[in-house]
Amino acid sequence: MEPRRFDSTTDRLRPPEGRETGRALVIEPHLRSRVPAGPDARAKAVLRSPAARLDEAVGLARAIDLNVVSSGIVPLGGIRPATFIGKGKVEEIAGLIKTEDVGVVVMDCALSPVQQRNLEKAWGAKVLDRTGLILEIFGRRARTREGALQVELAHLTYQKSRLVRSWTHLERQRGGFGFLGGPGETQIEADRRMIEERIARIEAELDKVKRTRKLHRDSRKRVPYPIAALVGYTNAGKSTLFNRLTRASVLSADMLFATLDPTLRAIDLPNGLRVILSDTVGFISDLPTMLVAAFRATLEEVIEADLILHVRDVSHEDAEAQSLDVEDVLSQLGVAGRDDERLLEVWNKVDLLDPEARVRLHNHAERQPTARRPVLVSAQSGEGLERLAVEIERRLAARRVTLDFVLDAADGAGLSWLHRHTEVMTRALREDGALTVTVRADPANAQKAQARFAPPHPRPH
Repeated sequence: MEPRRFDSTTDRLRPPEGRETGRALVIEPHLRSRVPAGPDARAKAVLRSPAARLDEAVGLARAIDLNVVSSGIVPLGGIRPATFIGKGKVEEIAGLIKTEDVGVVVMDCALSPVQQRNLEKAWGAKVLDRTGLILEIFGRRARTREGALQVELAHLTYQKSRLVRSWTHLERQRGGFGFLGGPGETQIEADRRMIEERIARIEAELDKVKRTRKLHRDSRKRVPYPIAALVGYTNAGKSTLFNRLTRASVLSADMLFATLDPTLRAIDLPNGLRVILSDTVGFISDLPTMLVAAFRATLEEVIEADLILHVRDVSHEDAEAQSLDVEDVLSQLGVAGRDDERLLEVWNKVDLLDPEARVRLHNHAERQPTARRPVLVSAQSGEGLERLAVEIERRLAARRVTLDFVLDAADGAGLSWLHRHTEVMTRALREDGALTVTVRADPANAQKAQARFAPPHPRPH
């Protein structure tokens, strides 16, 4: 194994004293013949280096306060069905585990239940694969009842496939009649049945959550404010940007998956447009599909959004690969990636770039088509946030219609309807006693208003 050690003075994710949950070894198996999945030429051109993947895996391990005492890359010619890596490497790592007194080994790959069991037997330590590690992080980060349910559902779905015959008490009782009956329910079957029953209960509770979220979304649609959702790779700076724009105090830290539960706040943009901004869970490469499925109720905030702000950490060496991972998850949610007209890329952390890199990045951004031109910002320093607010308002206003209506001053019901279904911008009482009302609305509500009231006077954008 090619060893890599980390200087504790530069470890930004080092846990406070007394909070370490165990001594850990992080292994990055690197399959030499590995190529990106899918026919996309852009995907094939963007392949993470093993060192970058290892750094991310170490960050994930430290996100649950594991003390990473050693880490390294294991080159593989092929995957072994029994242990994933070769017998020689298994023995070599076993010696390292004993020397370093390691209690947890993180394998940055997807292990089958049999591979995980065999490695734990060979090493005498707990083995976590990438999916298990991410589930552990999500379990710690969940703060709301909904978040805890979603994580538990994903964890149980994962554990259900991990029930292998590792017990000596497989047959708990005798079944059938008399002494000749066959074996009764095995421990595996009992555990599987209990997991399935718990999964069914959680899914029923999440259905209630989903219905509640739908009621909230329907309520927000009646209050005619557009929704802008922040998405991006974990640690791209979404929560810091959210706090800057909304003056909120959502937890923002330099760690992977610092925030998990979604947060919504209303903000007023420079020209008066009120927007609801939503901060969502961060994405990551090889995000377990069970987590995407479990968090679908939460991620539907993204599906229903009028504008999607894709926050990217342009100072990261794997910024392009991270962008592909985010687009992959968005495509699973039904968002058409870069071709979706609702998508606005926000290139964050420009303050971490040197002057030459900033000039190159700015020139690259300016060469993009107007409809897909990104906005360069620093959520930490506040640079570019005014331009971002203007661009958000321009994008949203382009999809909204401004109308002038003339109402009878006594038509309180009509004015109330406009307040509920549109954004009332101005009201003025004319000399003849009529009320002139200027409203702004999405196309659907604008059409309803046109049908309800006298023919309006549309304004140009």
